[in-house]
Amino acid sequence: MMILYSAALSMFGAKVQIALIEKAIDFQLVMVPYDRDRGYEPKHPEVLRVNPKRQVPVLIDGDVEIFDSTQIFEYLEDVQPAPPLWPRKPAARAAARLLEMKSDEVYFPHVVKLMGLQDRADDPAAVAARDRASRYYLEMDALLADREWLAGDYTYADIAFYMAALFGERMGAVLGQETPRLLAWRDRMTLRPAVMPVVTALARYLSSQGRPVPGWLDAAVR
Repeated sequence: MMILYSAALSMFGAKVQIALIEKAIDFQLVMVPYDRDRGYEPKHPEVLRVNPKRQVPVLIDGDVEIFDSTQIFEYLEDVQPAPPLWPRKPAARAAARLLEMKSDEVYFPHVVKLMGLQDRADDPAAVAARDRASRYYLEMDALLADREWLAGDYTYADIAFYMAALFGERMGAVLGQETPRLLAWRDRMTLRPAVMPVVTALARYLSSQGRPVPGWLDAAVR
């Protein structure tokens, strides 16, 4: 059985957890300890052993020990091709992979800049980060003009951006009515059987810690 090391507030770990459930792969979920004051210290010994970056997610499958959510996606697709979460045709697969990468490396850095600025919404850095996130939302909304999912088929790109945007909402980069197709896509994502248990656990954890839960998510999981 595969073992996934994740954490209650790990966006990247949640991505992998959703993918494993979508693939109907049996796995053991190990949630590494997290403390509001100390963070992830002391680090979990298995995470330290496998990942030189000292971060979750870490996936162990027998002798295979890998980290980084995108690399884990690639491995899952190789070991469990059905149901496919990358398109079969090379051009479509390349487009989906690009979207997954952009979610992590183009969109999410704006969210990172918002961390610690939730109480300073008028800070120029926060305003700029929200503006750039909003531009990205418009780009994704435009993609959905003629399709149900970001890359046409349902793929890892949807999983990646759903979790990234959820964390963006938590930091103040809120989806608005100017992106109606993206809002509808978010609803479809939330209701997927592989997504609901993951975001329900996240919402419950946030509530238990006295942290705000986005209103749409709180309504969806109740």
